[in-house]
Amino acid sequence: MQNDYEILFRFLLAALWGGIVGAERQYRSKSAGFRTMIMISMGACFFTMMSMLIGAPASHDRIASNIVTGIGFLGAGVIFRGENRINGITTAATIWAVAAVGMGIGAGFYFAASCASILIFLILAVLPSLENYIEHLNLARTYAISLPYSENLSVYYEKKMRSNKLQFRIVKHVKNDGELMLVWETQGHAKNHAAFILKMLEDETINKFEYY
Repeated sequence: MQNDYEILFRFLLAALWGGIVGAERQYRSKSAGFRTMIMISMGACFFTMMSMLIGAPASHDRIASNIVTGIGFLGAGVIFRGENRINGITTAATIWAVAAVGMGIGAGFYFAASCASILIFLILAVLPSLENYIEHLNLARTYAISLPYSENLSVYYEKKMRSNKLQFRIVKHVKNDGELMLVWETQGHAKNHAAFILKMLEDETINKFEYY
C-alpha cells in the first residue's frame, strides 16, 4: 500500500505529463487543452490507484478496466464533422493516450509513462510538418463550377484537370434553368492544384467557382 507521499508524487507526476501534452493542444487552440489533459491524466491515475486498493487482493483491475471504455465517450465528444472533413480525431486519440499515461503512473510504471508522454508530445509537436508535406504531395480537393449550359462541358474541364496531372471523379452534374453545376473530387500535387485554380479563375465563362 502506498504512503501519502507516494500518492502525492503520482498525482503531481500525472499533472506534469498531462500538462505538457495539454500545453501543446492549448497552443494549437484545440477543444481539449491544458486543463482538460491534466484532469484526464490525474483522473485516470486516481481511478487506477483506487482500483488497486479497492480490488485488492483478488481484482486489481475492477475499476481500471473501465477507464478505457469510459474515456472513449469523452473522446467521441471532441469529434465533429466539418464542411468537408472530420475534425477532432487527433485530439480524441490524444485524450485516449493521456488516459493511458495516467493509468501507468497510477500503477507505478513511471518510466513507461514518462516515455509515452514524451513520444505523445513529439508526435503532436513535430509530425504536423511531415504530415503537411505528405498531404501536399497528394492533396485532396473538391471543385464546384457553375456556368451557362453547353454540350460536353464536363469533358472540357476534365481535359484541363488531366493537363494539370490531377486525378478526378465527377460527383455531381446538375442542369437547372439553363445553368450547369459540376462538382469533382480530385487528388494531386499542391502545385498542380494551384495551376488549375489559376486557370479556372481566369476563365470568364464560369459564373461561380468554389474549391475546398
